[in-house]
Amino acid sequence: MKTLLLNLEDVKKSLSMAEVIEAVEEGYLAYEAGKVQQPDIVSMEIPSYNGETDIKSCYNGLNNSMSIKIASGFFDNGKINNLPTMIGMLLLLDGKTGAPMCVMDGSLITGIRTGAAGAVSSKLLAREDARTVAVIGGGGQARMQIYGLCQVRDIQRIQVFSPYPDELLSYKEDVEKETGREVVICSTVSEAMENADIAVSTTPSKEYLVSGDLVKPGMHIVAVGADMPGKNEWDPAIFKGAKVVNDSIPQCLSRGETRNAVLSGVIKEEDIYGEIGQILSGKKKGRETAEEITIFDTTGMAIQDNVTAMKVYKLAMEKGFGSYFEFL
Repeated sequence: MKTLLLNLEDVKKSLSMAEVIEAVEEGYLAYEAGKVQQPDIVSMEIPSYNGETDIKSCYNGLNNSMSIKIASGFFDNGKINNLPTMIGMLLLLDGKTGAPMCVMDGSLITGIRTGAAGAVSSKLLAREDARTVAVIGGGGQARMQIYGLCQVRDIQRIQVFSPYPDELLSYKEDVEKETGREVVICSTVSEAMENADIAVSTTPSKEYLVSGDLVKPGMHIVAVGADMPGKNEWDPAIFKGAKVVNDSIPQCLSRGETRNAVLSGVIKEEDIYGEIGQILSGKKKGRETAEEITIFDTTGMAIQDNVTAMKVYKLAMEKGFGSYFEFL
């Protein structure tokens, strides 16, 4: 049989943020409906080279497909070589036969579906009048989060801080060009958080960067960077009394910011409000007051990769993108 091969450019031509937001919503609903088998993530750390690799896989009963994604973050890339920080590969399999349907670049899928996840949470949990965003981090995911947010809220101002300030000039240039919104480079986390309606964190930090006193009533937080044990961007104290929503409760308890809050004793597992799929399905309410603090802890789910990859695969076949090879 023939297997489709899609490189980065093929995938890029087959994706739009608006479509991926829809796909991610479909994935969350499938997970909520019990249609998804999603094994635990396999993670490897390579400290000698400042790198890490995650393997995420799932079966989606709604589209009868399986996906396996290997996603690596090597954080010296771009500084010591010409490689991107995030590198990934995704394998899409027929759920009825197990045959390989497609091999595609997974780095852009990881980036855009994570940005879409933040957007879904902001549509459900951020105030409708949210205009100012604090961004902690200045890499690719810090861009994707804003691109997604601008699809669901009328964002006017982005205040960005990064532990690596050298990346902020290009961040400002890219985001202003892509969105037409004002980007303000900040020298401290406190400056970035001032008057923010939504706050997004996208760093690999292992010590929290945002203290509890910087979080104000009515704020929505999108916690992205902590996706394995040992990572921590937010003061666990912010979880006390907040409406805490996870993409997957078991996953966030094992590797997210929620894990840090529970381990520190600030909250218990029963204090977690619920999963994003429960809000999408109408089983639970989203934001209920203008004053409540909402937190979306996302560790990234294989079902997000699956539904996004299926959109890419179908469009690529329609448009004639990529090339085929005989795998079997």
